[in-house]
Amino acid sequence: MAYQPIVDCDDGSVFAYEALVRGVDGEPAGEVLKRVTDANRFAFDQRCRMRAVEIAAALGLTTKLSINFMPNAVYEPTRCLQSTLSVAARAGFPVEQIIFEATEEDRVRDPERLKTILSTYRHHGFLTAIDDFGAGYAGLNLLADFQPDIVKLDMALIRGIDANRARQAIVGGIMSIARLLGIRVIAEGVETRDEMETLRAAGVSLMQGYLFAKPGFQSLPPLNPSLPSFGLQRRSG
Repeated sequence: MAYQPIVDCDDGSVFAYEALVRGVDGEPAGEVLKRVTDANRFAFDQRCRMRAVEIAAALGLTTKLSINFMPNAVYEPTRCLQSTLSVAARAGFPVEQIIFEATEEDRVRDPERLKTILSTYRHHGFLTAIDDFGAGYAGLNLLADFQPDIVKLDMALIRGIDANRARQAIVGGIMSIARLLGIRVIAEGVETRDEMETLRAAGVSLMQGYLFAKPGFQSLPPLNPSLPSFGLQRRSG
């Protein structure tokens, strides 16, 4: 696993670390996911969840931990959570600090089932998030029936937003809806100061991307030391 911070730009603290799958030699997620098939999807998904918690606990993570999961690997939500609950208990990692992100990498075949999965996870005390919001299945129709704790804006909406009025308008609209529904918004893939400042002007405070830190392989990377020049007041996570 590699861990990348999600930063609260209001005070410069680390809101969470996202656990990102890597190969044993550091290969990127795309290379690993190419080897996932219908036959091994469940085992792969379960192992990723367990390793994400085990490593985070060993690293002394005290903030929230965001874990991607494959909705199509979940055959029965409560039973599929048992391994996560067990490893969290053994590691002493509070379940209320775990965010489960429904990932776009595994296209959802049944949106109604996804809503059932997310509702079950929330019932067990986990936070829920929709990744890549604004792409694929992750659209407004999902929010009409289920309101996750968090939505993560698709990075295609973020790239070059400072110079694109259409993207600014779309993100502004999503922010208005999120406020009304009590949903927190994370902008992922933030790479430039101009993107960050445009997002902050739109009301986005939680951000993730290379501007703040690259993922750390089996580690919790520190934030970019130049962040104070961006107007952030640094404090430990």
